[in-house]
Parts: sequence; structure tokens; C-alpha cells
Amino acid sequence: MDKAKAYLSLKKFSLDSGADVFGVCDIGHLKEELILSNKIKEKLKFAISLGVCLSSAVLEDIEDAPTRLYFHHYRSVNMFLDQLSLRVARHIQKKGFRALSIPASQIVDWQKQSAHLSHKKIAALAGIGWIGRNNLLVNKKYGSQMRLITILTDMPLKADKPSGESCGKCFSCLKICPAQAIKEKKEDFDHMKCFEKLKQFQKQRLVDQYICGVCVKSCAGEKEAK
Repeated sequence: MDKAKAYLSLKKFSLDSGADVFGVCDIGHLKEELILSNKIKEKLKFAISLGVCLSSAVLEDIEDAPTRLYFHHYRSVNMFLDQLSLRVARHIQKKGFRALSIPASQIVDWQKQSAHLSHKKIAALAGIGWIGRNNLLVNKKYGSQMRLITILTDMPLKADKPSGESCGKCFSCLKICPAQAIKEKKEDFDHMKCFEKLKQFQKQRLVDQYICGVCVKSCAGEKEAK
């Protein structure tokens, strides 16, 4: 099977189905980081990363805390991603290969706040963007204003390369972070400060999930200039 042709065909199908970004990476070296059975990790060596852009109108309403509209939109986009990945996975299966869709937002270890895998790390490896100062994936066009999902497969596909880009001299998220968790160096991101602020938002009944959206709003990528 021609990996490049299979890649282009699957990319077109994914974008036509509603994805805004598409990328592929080999995850053979990530086995220890995946909270999945050994059977899955041994058979499914490729990861397909899909992303959907968030609504600018919903994000514009956020000031220093998440809104109920953002919370509803966040869940709606996650549900759309789950349906999108199911459609792509079924498409792959019809071609005779295995495909496993990993939920867009599902915590499997609440103590460590970890999921089956890191969608943002997969997306970074698949060339969709880079991990920014805000500890989120940053895409050149959409910034961090996206939600992501991953499909694991044994379908032979051409793999993308990491972008190699960075936030450069942009510090917009650092200035407005309500938890002061974002630092100049992305390695210094304060996970605990961020998590404590998310718990505070939930206690205030602003949202029913650990989300914020303030730094997401500030990181608009190239579309910010429009």
C-alpha cells in the first residue's frame, strides 16, 4: 500500500467530514505513555490527529473566567469530534484496517488528571502545531482555539514531522492568565496553580468541568489579524 496516497486520501476524507486540521505520526516510541492495553499498543502503530476550530464569537465573551456558553460549546465540540473520529475510524475499517478512536475528553486517572493519551502531544508530533507557554497545542493558523482528537490505526500512512516552531516573542497568554500559571519558559508552566484555579471556577458553578478558556481566547494565531 502506498503510504503517501493513503495519507492524502484519508486527509481529504477527514477534512471533507468536518476536520479543520489533520496530521499523522508514528507512536511506536510512546508505548510507556499510553494508558492502553499492550494488545492495542502492539498492533496500532500510527496515530491520526484531528482538530476542530472553536467559535470566535463564544470565545470573545470570555473575560477573566469561563462562561456557561463556553462550557456548552466546549462539550458540543467534543461531541462533534467524537462523531467525526468515529466516521473516520469506520472509513478506515471499511478499507480492511483496524482503527480505534480515543475520546476527545475522557479522564481515566483523576488523581493525575490523565487520559488514555495526550491529544496535544500527538498533534505536536503530527506537525499540527507545538506545545506553547500556555501548556496547550498552538497551531500557526488557529492558535490554541481548537479541540483535538486521536485515532489509532494499523493502516500504513505517511507520517508528518513536528513543526519545529514556537511561540517566539508572543506573551499574550502570560499577561492574562487568571492563575498566573503561565511563565516565559513553557517548561515552567505551573500545573498546580492552573488546576487550583480550575477547581475554583467549578466551585463557583461557572462550569461543571475543569476548564477555563481565558488563555485559549488570547491565542488566536494568524486569524487574529482578520
